[in-house]
Amino acid sequence: MSAPLIAINALFHAEDPMLRLRQRYVDAVRRAGGLPVALASHHGPDGERDAEIDAILDRIDGLLLTGGDDFHAGPLGLGATHPAADATYLPKQEFDLALTRAAVARDLPVLGICFGMQCLGLVGGATLLQDIPSARPDAREHRDSAIHDVLPRKGTKLAGILGIGPVPVVSRHHQALRTIPPPWIVSAMDDENLVEAIEHPERRFALGVQWHPEIQVPDRNQQPSDALLAAFVDACRR
Repeated sequence: MSAPLIAINALFHAEDPMLRLRQRYVDAVRRAGGLPVALASHHGPDGERDAEIDAILDRIDGLLLTGGDDFHAGPLGLGATHPAADATYLPKQEFDLALTRAAVARDLPVLGICFGMQCLGLVGGATLLQDIPSARPDAREHRDSAIHDVLPRKGTKLAGILGIGPVPVVSRHHQALRTIPPPWIVSAMDDENLVEAIEHPERRFALGVQWHPEIQVPDRNQQPSDALLAAFVDACRR
């Protein structure tokens, strides 16, 4: 059976226009049995952008939404952008959200990581916690490859993949989802009630995690998140 073709969205640097895709995402897809391809964002008129998105989604078997910068909150109707936010290039944000919305609508398997999970939530009407350190000053650190446990919720797709016991993960973020409206559900939290994963129960595989499953947890022979990537690629294959 041929490897499923999985598109991975890349970062965009507007100052010296270029794409950047961290090799660890590519390697993770390959390890799980997928065929990775980098996806460039389209910054032109909405109609041209959406037509290109449809053409791309017609050709791929799955979509991996990677981590990235922060969100411009204003265009999302979420108030002023927090001063601590390192906001992404706005046309790139609009492309990523349009891409996410279209992929979920056609039931293409999607795995969102960090910023990618937030894209999934935001297109579903979620609200955003723009700066964890100021909103929750007593919370643990989630930046700089912090290692902590997450707790998958019983009965979710994520729990079926990872189990319901504490799962050690690597985090690199300072924004998070605040509220998750149906039909999306929260499928994992940490022990401080921060949303760590969401999923869409009416889709084959539409799942987002706030942590970085492509980064290995140090000093562990068996990486818990490898099962998540394998399940995603398997959904793409089917």
